[in-house]
Amino acid sequence: MKIDSKKTIYFFITLHILLWTTIPSILNTNLSLDTIEVLTWGNELKLGYEKFPPIFPLFTELFYKIFGNQDWAYYLLSQLFVATCFIVVFKFSKYFFNNDIYSLLSVLLLECIYFFNYTTPELNGFIALLPFIAITTLFCWKAITYNNNFDWIMFGIFAGISTLTWYLALYLLASLGIFFIREIIISKKINYKYFLALTFYFLILSPHLYFLFENDTKSIEYAFFRSFGDPLSGIGSFKITDHLIYPFIFLIKQLIILLPVFILLRFIVSSFKVRINLDDKRLIFLFTTTLLPIILMFLTSLIGGVRIRTMWMTTFYVFPGVFFVYLFKENINLDKFRNFFKAFLFIFIILPVVYGVDSYFKKDKRNDFPGKKI
Repeated sequence: MKIDSKKTIYFFITLHILLWTTIPSILNTNLSLDTIEVLTWGNELKLGYEKFPPIFPLFTELFYKIFGNQDWAYYLLSQLFVATCFIVVFKFSKYFFNNDIYSLLSVLLLECIYFFNYTTPELNGFIALLPFIAITTLFCWKAITYNNNFDWIMFGIFAGISTLTWYLALYLLASLGIFFIREIIISKKINYKYFLALTFYFLILSPHLYFLFENDTKSIEYAFFRSFGDPLSGIGSFKITDHLIYPFIFLIKQLIILLPVFILLRFIVSSFKVRINLDDKRLIFLFTTTLLPIILMFLTSLIGGVRIRTMWMTTFYVFPGVFFVYLFKENINLDKFRNFFKAFLFIFIILPVVYGVDSYFKKDKRNDFPGKKI
């Protein structure tokens, strides 16, 4: 079965944009509350807001200037964030695979993760962060591989932009920091270009840091409140069971989110048994960007007794496709691609149908308030 991977991926990205823009535009009563809120913040372009760092409102304000008060425009913006993430992941994966089919598989697997389809009509900071997380990681790997100044600078710049889009990017950056510490320990020397990336990171961050100190770090306080002070987090009760129950629930949710990925892989992977090579730098890097941020979030729940909201995890699901395809690539039978593709098509089609049916019949969702009257 001969496949033009590039044409195929762009076809499905285009179809994804059309489906997930059109269906909510027709069937949803109003935009989500998060989208309306950020549109309000964006009316006054500032270096930061009480709840948000500054980048996300820039995009909503730009779309407001172009399209005005048209709900479909913000559903489109959400899908453009997702589509850009897909494209960057496709390009990133080429540094790990010699066969473009593997790169195609990496993105198709992402299409079937909850955060890239069903939740995308609710435009929020987590979705806006997706492409910047992908671009940050792409330049990080290029910097590590080629060690040229441009890639280190771009890594620092996009790491800063990611942080200014949503603070949860810090979990990825902390994971990358652990990767660099490992590199220093193994090589027993420091690559001083790390400091080049750090310099540009703080240059990008500095205006917002100034805003934070001038405004009593309100957005940081809000982030901590949502994590530790909000009654929904459970932290206020100080029950020892919270440190066990919430992490357990967190792990179950992550397994459920990844279930469609493993179901699809079963159509093309002959066995899930693998040999882990700890000297494989590519594998370690993919582990660092895929699983380590989730592990750090798990530790946050375990140590803090915090209930992790499902939507928060959007940020951490950019690279499972690349990671699992790389992990199982020796067991992938491309002769079974047709069966994989049929299963993918079923999921790809059924999810917008289910979303549409749910939107049509269920009228008590958060976006079903009488917006036009208000």
